[in-house]
Amino acid sequence: MMTPEPSRKSPVPDIVAVLARWLLGAVFIYMGLNKALHPVEFLKLVRQYDLVTNPFLLNSIAAILPWFEVFCGLLLLAGVAVRGSALMLAAMLIPFTLIVLRRALVIAAAQAIPFCAVKFDCGCGSGEVLICHKLVENCLLIFISAWLMAGRGRQLCLRFNLLNYEQ
Repeated sequence: MMTPEPSRKSPVPDIVAVLARWLLGAVFIYMGLNKALHPVEFLKLVRQYDLVTNPFLLNSIAAILPWFEVFCGLLLLAGVAVRGSALMLAAMLIPFTLIVLRRALVIAAAQAIPFCAVKFDCGCGSGEVLICHKLVENCLLIFISAWLMAGRGRQLCLRFNLLNYEQ
C-alpha cells in the first residue's frame, strides 16, 4: 500500500518575499544616499513643505533622516530586524505620502492642471517626478513594508526578530 507523499510548500512565495525585502532595502539605500550626498538640496526641499520652521530642527531632519533610511535599508538587505525596519519605513512612508499628496493637490489647484500632470521634486531622492507615479510607488512600498511586518521574508535573514522568541 502506498502512503501519500507529504505536501510540499511552494518556494515561490518565499522567493518573492526575499526579493521584495531586498527591493525595499535597495530603494531606501539608494534614496537615502542620494539625499545624504546632497544635503543642501535636500534641506531646501524639506523647507518647501513648511512643516518645520525651527532651523535646528530643519537641519537635524536633513542630516539624520537620509542616514536613517540607509540604515533601515541595510538592515532589510541583511535580514536583521526585518519587522522593525519595515515598521520604521512604513512609519516614514505613510506621512511622507500624505504630505506629497497634499502639496500636489495645492499645486494642481493653483496651476489649474490635472492632478496627474503635477510634477515636482518631492524630496524623495529621485528628482522631479510625476506625482501620480510617485504616489503609486509609495503605496507599493507601503504594501511591501506591511507584508514584511506580517512575517514574510524570513528566508536568508541573519536575524528576523531582535527578541529571542519565535513567532
